Amino acid sequence: MKKKILIGFVLSVLATLAGSYLYMEFIMKNGFEASWQWMINTHKQGEILSLGAIPNLLLFFVFIKRKEDYKARGVLLGVILVAFVVFGYWLNNL
Repeated sequence: MKKKILIGFVLSVLATLAGSYLYMEFIMKNGFEASWQWMINTHKQGEILSLGAIPNLLLFFVFIKRKEDYKARGVLLGVILVAFVVFGYWLNNL
């Protein structure tokens, strides 16, 4: 049970990182390196991370559809972690 929750959590964190990378590489016009520099200079880490968490929706619903509830719980915990991190960035930029 705990192993399945951990698997879901790790997959959630990896999906968030992959989503953030894909957003900066393909959606933003400048490429990854320039987008990374822009993100750091303008303090937009929270916004990029929030958009990067969108693939977790797909991951969550796949686990629900396959009746892997414990992995879906892990994904939910990963989303909660991302929310706290984004909130931390928001507080830091006030």
